[in-house]
Amino acid sequence: MTSLDFIIIFIYFAVLVTVGIIGSMKAKTSELYILAGRNLGVFMLFGCLTAVFLGGSSTIGSAQLGYETGFSGVWFVFSMGLGISLFGILLLNRITGYKLMTISELLGKLFNVESKIIGTVVAAIYALMVSVTQVIAIGSLLSVIFDWSLGLSVLVGGGIVFFYTILGGMWSVSMTDIIQFVIMTLGIFLIMLPISLSKVGGFEELTAQLPNSYFNFTSIGFKEIIQYLLTYTLGMMVGQDIWQRYFTSKSLKVSRISGSLVLVYSFVYSLAMIIIGMCALVLLPNIANTQNVFASMAFETIPSGLLGIVFAAVAAAIMSTASGTLLASSTLISKDILKDHFFKNITDSQFLLLSRITTLIIGIIAIVISLWIEELLVAIDVAYAILAGAIFIPILFGLLWKRATAKAAFYGITISTVVVLGGLAIEGLSSSNPILYGIVTNCIVMIVVSLFDRPSKDTEQLSEANGTFGRGFIK
Repeated sequence: MTSLDFIIIFIYFAVLVTVGIIGSMKAKTSELYILAGRNLGVFMLFGCLTAVFLGGSSTIGSAQLGYETGFSGVWFVFSMGLGISLFGILLLNRITGYKLMTISELLGKLFNVESKIIGTVVAAIYALMVSVTQVIAIGSLLSVIFDWSLGLSVLVGGGIVFFYTILGGMWSVSMTDIIQFVIMTLGIFLIMLPISLSKVGGFEELTAQLPNSYFNFTSIGFKEIIQYLLTYTLGMMVGQDIWQRYFTSKSLKVSRISGSLVLVYSFVYSLAMIIIGMCALVLLPNIANTQNVFASMAFETIPSGLLGIVFAAVAAAIMSTASGTLLASSTLISKDILKDHFFKNITDSQFLLLSRITTLIIGIIAIVISLWIEELLVAIDVAYAILAGAIFIPILFGLLWKRATAKAAFYGITISTVVVLGGLAIEGLSSSNPILYGIVTNCIVMIVVSLFDRPSKDTEQLSEANGTFGRGFIK
C-alpha cells in the first residue's frame, strides 16, 4: 500500500461522514429517517437492495469458497439474492396496503400483540448479530490495511458506519449504499476480476490449471445447496433489513423490477468473486487461512492506486450491510416496543429523537459485542436459521391462509425457535437439519392449533372490522 492508496481510502471515509452530516439535516421526520420518504426509484432501490446483502461474508466468503470449491460456491450469495427477489416479486404485493415500517408490525396486524413482540425480539437479535459480524469484518480489514490493533480498527470502522446511520437514518443509508454499490461494482468488475484473470493467463489457462470439479455448479453436493437455500433464501425473505429497503420504494412496479435485477446481479457478483478465488488458488496455492484469500490476492496482483479502490470496495460492501442491519434492529425496537408500548402518545419529532437514541444505543452494543468477540463466529448462521425456521412460516400462513390464528402464530414462533436452537446444540452449528425441523414443527403447530382454536364469532367480526382477516387481532 502506498500513500495514494491510503488517500483514496481516507477520501472514501470522509465522504461517508459528510453524507451523515447532510442526512441529519435532511431526515426531519420519522418517515424520512426510517424509510427515506418511501420515494426511491429503480436504480436507487436496486443499489440499496444489492448493497445491503453484499457484505463482508458475501465478498470475502465467496472468494474463499472459490478457492476451496470453485463454481459451486456461487450458491452462497445467489441464495441471498434469490430470497430478496422472491419477496419482492411474490409477497410484497400482499403487504403493501398495510403501510408497514417493520416485519413484526405485520405479525401484529395479522395475529396479535404477543406474536408481534416475540417476532420483534427474534428479528431484532438477528439484525444485531449480522451488524456485529460486519463490524468485526470491517475491523479486520482496517487492521490489515493500516496495521492497527483489531480493537482500534473495530472502533474506527464501526464508529464511521454508526455515525452516518445515527444522524441520517435511512436517508443517509440509501445515499451511502449507492456510493458503496458503485464502488463495489467498479472495484470488483473493472479492476480485481480482469487483473486476476490476466495474472493466470486468461480463463482458458484457468480451466487448464484446475480440476474439472471446480467448474461444476453442483460439486459441493445437493445437501449443501439445499442448506444455503433454506438458510439464506428463506432468511432473506423475512429479514427486517430487506423489508425496510423495499418499503422505501415509490411503487410496487419499482420494487419488482429492482428485485429482479438483484437476482441477476447476485449471480454475476458471486461468480466474479468465485473466479477471483480460483485465480488465487493458481497463483497462491499455499494460503494457510483461506479467509485471507481475497486480501492476499489483492496485495499480490493489484498495483498502487488501484489497490486503494479495491479495498475501498470491500469496505463499502461490509459497511453497507452493517448500516442496514443496525437501522433494522433499532427500528424494530424503537417502533414496535418503545413507541407502541411505552411512549404511545409522543409526537413525530419526539419519535425521531427516540429512533436516533435507540440507534445510538444499539450501535454501542454492537461495538461492545464486536470488541468482546473479536472473531467472526457462526452467530450469523444461527440468526438466519432462527429467522427462517421461526418467522417465515407464520408470515406465509398469515398472508395465505385465513384460518391461521393468533395463538397458532405465537406458539409456532416460540416452539420452532426452541426446536431450531435445540437441533443446533445437538447436531452442531453447521448442520442444516435444524432449519427443516423448525419449519416442519412450525407448519404442524400452525395447522393444528389454528384448527382447534377457532376465534369466536364476535372476535371474528371485530377482527374483520380492523382489517385483519379474522385472525383474532384486537387493537
